Amino acid sequence: MFDYLSLIDRYYPESQPELRHIYIKHGTQVADLAVEINEACRLGLDPEEVRAAAMTHDIGIFATNANGIHCHGDEPYLKHGLIGAGLLRREGAPEEWALVAERHTGSGITAEDVILLDLPLPVADYCPLTLLEKLICYADKFYSKSGSMKRKSFDRARMSIARHGSDALARFDSLHRLFTPADRPDPVFQSDNS
Repeated sequence: MFDYLSLIDRYYPESQPELRHIYIKHGTQVADLAVEINEACRLGLDPEEVRAAAMTHDIGIFATNANGIHCHGDEPYLKHGLIGAGLLRREGAPEEWALVAERHTGSGITAEDVILLDLPLPVADYCPLTLLEKLICYADKFYSKSGSMKRKSFDRARMSIARHGSDALARFDSLHRLFTPADRPDPVFQSDNS
């Protein structure tokens, strides 16, 4: 398997302890939840692939201007997925991981969103398509890289997505239905812990 840990070490070195801490903590939180959902829903995805894709989904944040999370680059934060996808491709990581990075923002971004909202992205669809992409996108919505970094409740995650409009909320609700185990009517992540 591609060595994603050395990639993280290269772009999030110990010489930048605040950024490294945020990056590793967030990636680990998303990875743990995605692996938990994979198991609870019996999705059949390789847990190591899930973990690796989750740990690299935000690899591009360092290049963005997001001072609150110690990112001091020049690009708008909204571009971090596209930046990360390009970086993963250049580094020879699996294309599946690059697509996760490219398509995980919000509950997905459509070409129509890019045009109507005048987003700083090339006009294209950035919505998760594969099961792996959808899983990481969904798990990511339960954690922030700022503030307490604790797991959000389902209602809080949903409210956060709702601010981006009814289409974004409908995509999130669709992901929620996909990742709610049939034998467990309540999501496995309803609490505000971790």
